[in-house]
Amino acid sequence: MARTVEDVGSGRAALRPFRTFLALTDLVIVVWATFGAQVVRFGIDGRTDVAATSAYFSVSYTSFSLVLAAVWWLTLRFHGAYDAHLLGHGAGEYRIIAVASLRVFAVVAMLAFALQVDVARGYILLALPAGIAILWAARRVARTWLGRRRVEGDLCHDVLLVGEAYTVQHLAETFATVPQAGYRVIGVCTSASTPGVDGIPVLGAEREAARLAIELGVDVVACADAHTLGTGGLRRLGWALEGSGIELVVSPGLTEVAGPRVLTRPVAGLPLLHVEAPKFDGPELVLKSTIDWCGALVLLLLFSPLMLVVATLIKLTNGGPVFFRQQRVGLDSSTFMMTKFRSMAVDAEARLADLRDETGDEGAGLLFKLRDDPRVTRIGRFIRRYSIDELPQLFDVLAGKMSLVGPRPPLPSEVAQYEGDVGRRLLVKPGMTGLWQVNGRSDLSWDEAIRFDLYYVENWSVAQDLIILWRTMHAVLASRGAY
Repeated sequence: MARTVEDVGSGRAALRPFRTFLALTDLVIVVWATFGAQVVRFGIDGRTDVAATSAYFSVSYTSFSLVLAAVWWLTLRFHGAYDAHLLGHGAGEYRIIAVASLRVFAVVAMLAFALQVDVARGYILLALPAGIAILWAARRVARTWLGRRRVEGDLCHDVLLVGEAYTVQHLAETFATVPQAGYRVIGVCTSASTPGVDGIPVLGAEREAARLAIELGVDVVACADAHTLGTGGLRRLGWALEGSGIELVVSPGLTEVAGPRVLTRPVAGLPLLHVEAPKFDGPELVLKSTIDWCGALVLLLLFSPLMLVVATLIKLTNGGPVFFRQQRVGLDSSTFMMTKFRSMAVDAEARLADLRDETGDEGAGLLFKLRDDPRVTRIGRFIRRYSIDELPQLFDVLAGKMSLVGPRPPLPSEVAQYEGDVGRRLLVKPGMTGLWQVNGRSDLSWDEAIRFDLYYVENWSVAQDLIILWRTMHAVLASRGAY
C-alpha cells in the first residue's frame, strides 16, 4: 500500500512495542521450558539442593535453570531474533530460534564434559525440544498477527526504491504481492524522466537517494539494480546512510533463483555471485525419495479409516466408481495413471467441452477450474474443500510415480501445448502438493501456477519440501482456493 510522502513515519519505531512483547514472551517460554523440565524430571520438591556435581563445585537445579534460561534468552537476542528486518519472515525466524537454542545446549554439553559435571540427560532432553517447539508456536501466532496488521497498512517499513524505472517497477510489484513482509514503497529515485512508477512518485535521481532517505526518515533504501549507481556508487550510498539507522538492501537481479543456489566468493576483493546449477540427482534426491516413501506409508496408515468412510459415502450416494483415474505426465515425460477419489458426476469428462463453451474465458488457459462447477457432486464438494480427494495419490507416491512435493501433475493435452521453458516442469516428479498448493491453489492463474512450479524445479531442496508440507496443512485446514 503506497502512502504520500507527508505520511512517512518510522515503521521501525512502530515495531518497538511488538519487538518488546516478543522478547518478553520468549523469556517466559524459556523460563517455562527450563523450570518445567526440572519439575517433570525431579518433581516440585525434588533435587532443589544439588543439580550438578563435579570435583570442583556443585549447583542447585534451581540456580542452573535460572542461568540456563537467562543465557538462552540472551543468545536469542544476540542471534537477532528480534531484529526489525527479520520479523514477519517465518523461515528466517524459525531458523534463528533453532540455531540459537541448539548452540546454547551444545555449549552446555561441552562445558559439562570438560568440567566433568553430572547434568541429568532427561532434564536436557525435556527442556530443549519443548522450548524450541513453544518458541516456534509463539512466533507463528505473532507472525500471523503481524501479517494481518501489515495487510491493513500498519507496522510496515517505509521504503525508498532506487534504480531504473523498469527494475524499480518490478521490485515494487514484488513487494506488493507480499504485503505481510511489510515493505511499503513511498517513493522512487530514478534517472528516468517520468512523474511516477506504477503510481509511486519519483522524488529524485539515484544520486539523491541518501539525502532524500534521511530527510524523509524512511526505514529502508532498496536498490533494484546497483549498476545504475555507477562504479563505487553502492558503496558510497552505504557510507552516506551510516549512522542514520536506515537499512540498505540490494536486489541482485537474479529472478527465480533461490538463496541456497547463490554463493558469494570474493576474487581480488571483488565479491562475485556464483549461481550453482539446479541438481536433479545425488544424495539429496535419495533422501527426498526416502521421505516420500516413508511419509506416504505413514499417511496411508493414518488416513485409512477416513479413506474407507469417504469411499463408502461416494459409492452409496452417487453409485459408479469410487476412484477417478486419469492419465498424467510425470518425470521425463513418462505417463502414468493418477488416482483420486471421484468428486464429479460419472459423465463429467463428456460434459467438459460443452461447459468450456458455456463459460467462455472463465476457465481460460490450460487449467480449467470453475468455482461452481455443476459437475461436482455434493460429497465431492466437501472432499475437494479439504483436499481429501487427493489422498489416493499416496498410492502413486508409493509406486514411485509421484512425490509428496512437486509441480502439479499435468495432462498430456496440457504438455502438448507447452512452449518455451514450461517443459522444465517435467524434470522432477509431480507432487501431491507444492508451491502452487500453498500459494492459492485453484485461485491461481495458469501463468502464476507455472511460475511457482518452475521456481520449485529450479530451487527444490529437502528443507523446502518440509516447509511446503507444513504450509500445506494450514492451507488445507483453511480451505483457501479449494473448489
